[in-house]
Amino acid sequence: MSVTNVKVETYTKMFKRVKGKDEGAFIPFIVAGDPDFETSLEIVKTYVENGADALEIGFAFSDPVADGPTVQEADIRALKSGTTTAKGFEFIRKIRKFTSIPIGLLVYYNLIYQMGIDAFYLNAHKSGVNAILAADLPPEEAQDAVNAAEKYGVQQIFMVAQTTSNERLEKISKMCSGFLYVVAVMGVTGARKELGISTVELVERVKSHSTLPIVVGFGISKPEHVENVINSGADGAIVASALLDIITENLKDKKMMLDKISIFCSGLKTATRNK
Repeated sequence: MSVTNVKVETYTKMFKRVKGKDEGAFIPFIVAGDPDFETSLEIVKTYVENGADALEIGFAFSDPVADGPTVQEADIRALKSGTTTAKGFEFIRKIRKFTSIPIGLLVYYNLIYQMGIDAFYLNAHKSGVNAILAADLPPEEAQDAVNAAEKYGVQQIFMVAQTTSNERLEKISKMCSGFLYVVAVMGVTGARKELGISTVELVERVKSHSTLPIVVGFGISKPEHVENVINSGADGAIVASALLDIITENLKDKKMMLDKISIFCSGLKTATRNK
C-alpha cells in the first residue's frame, strides 16, 4: 500500500506555517505499538487533536542505547504487543489516514540494516514518512543511508550535542536535511526537572553554524521547558518521556490516559506561543 497520493506536509512548510503564527513547533513522540497497536493510534490522534505540528514515531528495539528507562519500558511493551518493523510501517500508514503533518522516525540502525537499507527507505517513502533519524548512526558511517534517503525523497536527520565541535557541527549540517536534532542534555532520554543555561547556549551556537531549523529533544518535559527552548531560538521542541510516563501510569484506564495526554499536549502547544 502506498500513500504517495496523500498530500503530506513537508517540514519546510510546517516550520513556515508555525513561524507565520509566531509559534514554535510542538512535536510529541510515541513508540509505535505502545501499549498496543490500537491504543497507540488513539494516542497519536489525541496528539494531533491537541496541537501537534509534527510527530516523532519510535520503532521498538530491544537495546535502545540512547534511551532511558521510560522509553525502554515503552519499547518492551510494544515488542510484547507484537510490534515489528513491518507493523511499524503499517502504523504510519494508519496515521496517514487522518493527518498530513510531518512524521519523523526515530530508529536504531540495526532495524534498517536487518530489513535492508534500500527496502527500509522505500517502505518509509511509501508509508508517508518525511524523515528518519537513526540514533546510533554517526554521520561518518551514514553515506549508504543518506544515499537511500535522497533516492526516495526522505530527509535524513542527525543529532548534535553539547560535545559536538563547531567543525563537526558544520559537517553534520551539510549532510542533514529537514532539521537538526539538538540534544538538550547530556546522557540518555528521560524527563528532567530543569534545563540548564547550557541548552540555551547550545541552541545559539548551532544557529550560528547552520541555517537548518533546530528542534530540541531529550529532557523536554514541561511547558516551561518548551517555552525556554523556543525563546532561545529553537524552531521546535520534541516531548517524549513525559508523555510516555502518562501512558505508563494509566495502562489500566485508557480514558484517563487519553484525557491526561490531551490536557498535557494542549499545555505544551500553548507554551510554543509564549514569546
